[in-house]
Amino acid sequence: MCIHQLNLLAASSNLPISNFLGKQHPIEAHHLSSICDIMEKAMVNGDTCIIRCILVVFQVVFKFFFSPQTERNRDIVRRSGLLLWQLLMAPRDQICSEIQKEVCLAISSGLNILYPGEAEINNLLKLVLTEGERNSGLSQLRDVILTNLAEQLQNNRFGSEDDDHYRLNDELLHYILKIVVRESCVLITKCQTVSKDDFQRLLSTVPAASSCLRYLMAVQNHLLSNTILIKPDDSDDSDSSLQGETLKVQELKTSILSLATQILTGCDEVLEMLQQVTTALINSDISDREQRLKGLEQITKATMLGHLLPVLLTSLMHPNLQTLTMADALMPQLVQLVLYTSQTALLLKTQSPVFSELNSSPSCAPEQKGKQLPDERMLEEKEEPGFLTGLKIPAPWAAGKTVETVHPVRDNYKFKETVHIPGARCLYLRFDNRCSSQYDYDKLVIYAGPSTNSRKVAEYGGNTLGYGSRSVLGTGWPKDLVKVEGDTVTFSFEMRSGREHNTPDKAMWGFACTVRAQESSEDVSGGLPFLVDLALGLSVLACSMLRILYNGPEITKDEETCQELLRSKLLQRCQWQVEANGVISPALTPSPSPLPLTIEEDREFTYPSDVLVPPVGHYFDLPRIRLPPGIMIKLREISGRARPQFRPSIK
Repeated sequence: MCIHQLNLLAASSNLPISNFLGKQHPIEAHHLSSICDIMEKAMVNGDTCIIRCILVVFQVVFKFFFSPQTERNRDIVRRSGLLLWQLLMAPRDQICSEIQKEVCLAISSGLNILYPGEAEINNLLKLVLTEGERNSGLSQLRDVILTNLAEQLQNNRFGSEDDDHYRLNDELLHYILKIVVRESCVLITKCQTVSKDDFQRLLSTVPAASSCLRYLMAVQNHLLSNTILIKPDDSDDSDSSLQGETLKVQELKTSILSLATQILTGCDEVLEMLQQVTTALINSDISDREQRLKGLEQITKATMLGHLLPVLLTSLMHPNLQTLTMADALMPQLVQLVLYTSQTALLLKTQSPVFSELNSSPSCAPEQKGKQLPDERMLEEKEEPGFLTGLKIPAPWAAGKTVETVHPVRDNYKFKETVHIPGARCLYLRFDNRCSSQYDYDKLVIYAGPSTNSRKVAEYGGNTLGYGSRSVLGTGWPKDLVKVEGDTVTFSFEMRSGREHNTPDKAMWGFACTVRAQESSEDVSGGLPFLVDLALGLSVLACSMLRILYNGPEITKDEETCQELLRSKLLQRCQWQVEANGVISPALTPSPSPLPLTIEEDREFTYPSDVLVPPVGHYFDLPRIRLPPGIMIKLREISGRARPQFRPSIK
């Protein structure tokens, strides 16, 4: 087991032993062959102790001491792989779980040695992903490999040399997503099918994520973080650098779009199953129905709805991902998810006591309802309570922000902090009852504004504990709320005196103050139910995507250059091609039907229907566009032609 501990220590790249092991000379082929001989003999004799030791040796050798450069080394590698697979596929009654775990660790450690090509690794992963449910060994190997890849991917930056190795292709991601969807649906279904004791045990195991879900989380976080946090290199402004950054961003967005589409599709299936289970539980008559409905939300957080969807929704609101392509591709799925989440949240809401109280009317309600007007009764009958009925939406400022010094304050201590709550008309300050300072000139000054140059509101200092000044400024530290007009307040505290030897900590405690935008904190909500929060998040993202679709493509540089030309009143009054009945008629199309000689500026002009018929004969004169006098004067000035003068004929 000393070798096993050595292997665990070597797995950490931050320890000196890792660098030491990495600098050792590769093991020779005949030494590895001897190790294989020992393994074969131990397998024949059924010596589990020797088998476990050799498996740990394999892990260390594959990770640090072996490089299959020659043909002989490759033969030894194939022999080692066959021995490992023979142990992995052995029946459960012939191999213990500890040995099976060590086999999986050995294969994972030597993944690049046992399967040197990308195609071979993909075939192995496809095997463990498709057949893992039927074989416990393959299932455990799948978990070990995906866990290691997830850890490596979290520490890897997009576009590096190892990125393609840790981030699997779309086909394998599709298999992983199918497993995650199936696991999520099975987990939700257990809320209805398992016994009462098993349900309590199930609640104690969540929200632990499976290896497949952990890998999907790593891939999603890897792509989203690099897209949001990517910054161009300011020191390199060459065309090749800018082109490379652009290609990297486009590749990231394409990968995110593909992954987001698959995740939203999987969430659609899970939400459908969640709605079915919720409906079945509501209509059932089991004794612990209420407990199962309450626990259903906790179970849901352990699925891909809790681990993948919230992060994806938040990241898609970032400006880097608010694109027309993203909105056009994801909008149909977002609408479907909004419907599922809101309907399921409403189903769960109908079982809560708050909703029942809101729906139950007092004894005098029938009399009051009889006195209502017909129109009011009609509106009341049509009104249906939604999933937000009776819920208090938590505001960012509801819980307040605490501002405080160190406790106790020290000599020459200075403290300054500004609190800003956007949209607040006034702020309410509540001080801790332990506030104190040694002398009254060791004081706190409060300003109604963003700096100490703003209007001074109040100042507090000193203590009434019998130490230092034995007095306080004014009426002392406030016991009631202090109201500050505006949305910003600045605190400035300075310890000017030196601490005396007999002054205890309680006389130099400093101050602590909670800033809120509302006078009372009784209405502070502890948060929204998970499905309600999810429905609101999906609705916000859907509205944002709708706005992008409504605005259409961004204005191009050519359009910006031609803004003055596009705003030209002259061009806006021109008659361009007209399409009717599938036929396009240019303005110069000849027609036997005479058109009006003048198009009035304030009237909409439409071509007669017979203009669209191919004519036979000579061309007619184009209709004259009546222009405003100001434009006509400027046109004459530019052309140099004066307005014709008509003189009466003299007979």
